[in-house]
Amino acid sequence: MELSVENTAVQLTNVSFQYETNNPTFLNNISLSIAKNDRFGIFGPNGAGKTTLMSMMTGILKPKSGSISLFGNSLFDNDAKRLFGYVPQDFAFYPELTPKENLQFYGAWYGLNKQQIKERSEELLTILGLYDVRNKQLKKFSGGMKRRINLAIGIMHRPQIIFLDEPTVGVDIQSRHAIVTYLKELNANGSTLIYTSHHLKEAEDLCQNVVLIDEGVIIAHDNMQDLIDKHEENGLEGLFLKLTGNAYRD
Repeated sequence: MELSVENTAVQLTNVSFQYETNNPTFLNNISLSIAKNDRFGIFGPNGAGKTTLMSMMTGILKPKSGSISLFGNSLFDNDAKRLFGYVPQDFAFYPELTPKENLQFYGAWYGLNKQQIKERSEELLTILGLYDVRNKQLKKFSGGMKRRINLAIGIMHRPQIIFLDEPTVGVDIQSRHAIVTYLKELNANGSTLIYTSHHLKEAEDLCQNVVLIDEGVIIAHDNMQDLIDKHEENGLEGLFLKLTGNAYRD
């Protein structure tokens, strides 16, 4: 899927990765373009390389070869790193602190001033239903509440690209609905979403374009509905199983 430079949010060109020098290459010669304002899904079986790919796109891991750019800027330029937010699968906050204190800390880390932190914190806590518990320790929160503060931290600085690794894992249906609805709202207001999850029904609702990875290579990349129609499946789950097989994955 070819995109013009001005329409591209993320560009990977011939990217490869290996975990140890003597190990085989884990991701091999990946080239991928993600459009501005897309809701883009990355899927694959366990061990396929999707988390490694997202880790490279967020600068956590550095590719063995190839290049990654955000809006035409190398990912490893300091200015480029300000363009994205990352919502990891693991909770990325201080459980002994309150939501308000966590947002104050991360807001300062992002370079926001005190007034920006105050206004943005109040906005996010209200939108995500956490304002009434803003002064309670996070360690006392339910899983859904923790997921919502995890999201708030990742988007505190209004990033143009939001990377989401299993953003609703382990939450109740109400929290899942609230999170997905808000993600769509962010996308409607101009944010590019890059998402991975094992919750394929949720993914089918959220994603517009997808890439499927298996054994370190891209096996499919297109508009999600076009892929489903092409392979004559009823949904993303059927497409996933048809292209990656039914065998157990560790």
